[in-house]
Parts: sequence; C-alpha cells; structure tokens
Amino acid sequence: MQTTQHVLFERSEMKDRHLVRKKIREHIADKAKLPILIFPEGTCINNTSVMMFKKGSFEVGGTIHPVAIKYDPRFGDAFWNSTKHSMMTHIFNVMTSWAIVCNVWYLPAMVKEEEEDAVHFANRVKAVIAARGGMSVLPWDGGLKRKMVKESFKEEQQKKYCQIV
Repeated sequence: MQTTQHVLFERSEMKDRHLVRKKIREHIADKAKLPILIFPEGTCINNTSVMMFKKGSFEVGGTIHPVAIKYDPRFGDAFWNSTKHSMMTHIFNVMTSWAIVCNVWYLPAMVKEEEEDAVHFANRVKAVIAARGGMSVLPWDGGLKRKMVKESFKEEQQKKYCQIV
C-alpha cells in the first residue's frame, strides 16, 4: 500500500479527517499524480441501491469521474451478507462460483457548481451513478447495516408518512 500512495485514516478521528482532506487536496493539485480512487459510500450493499455518499471527498474540489459498478449475480454473487455468512463461507462461495461478472460504466466527468455545497454535489453524482446502474437511491449511509436506527430518525420518518396519509 505504501508504493501506491494509499491514504489511510480512522473515520472516527476528527484530526485524521482533516489530514486526509489536506492530503487529497495536495494530491489533486499535483497534475503529475494519478487520479485518486474513492468509494464514497464507505461500504457495499446488495447491488440494488446506492447509499448516501460521505461528503468529504466532494469538499476538496477537483473533477469527479463517476463510475457505476453493478455485479451480475447469474454466475456467482460477489455480495457478502455478513449477517448470514461468515467470511470463510463467503470466500468459499466466491472461489467456487462459475464467474464473478460485473458491469462497469465510466460516466462523464462532473465538477461542483458554484452554488452547490458538498452534500448536494455528492447527491448529484450519486443520482447519476444510480440511474446508470439501474439502482435506487437511498438517503442513509451504511452505518445502518451495523447499528440500530436512532429513535429520532424513526420518528422523523413516521411524521413524513403521517403527512402523506
């Protein structure tokens, strides 16, 4: 990883977040360096949706080259449902599958518009990726896979539902 210039950080550490932002800005300012590959969801889900993007990679400026990736599960499923299968079971399933096939679409470059903040820019990029991959857009992040939903979030959704009804 040192030879490929990975930027590692602890997501919960605020100092690390600022350091990463600084490193990314320096990297994109140097035109001699290769582009940075970022997975802004921060996790993977079951190939049907695109979750909320982390805004940090959209705050640093530069041009975003979105890529939509969608696995085709007909020959083998690359998705690991960690609540159902152990890592060893998943690795066995992947290694013994007929093939792991995915569609990759390289989408037109996008830049942040003047009136746009990082969250709106991230949502615009996310919508383009989801549309091309035929996936739905989710307004929450991958943290819901690993923790209980906050009561305040449930209440907010219940209020929205009541207004519709």
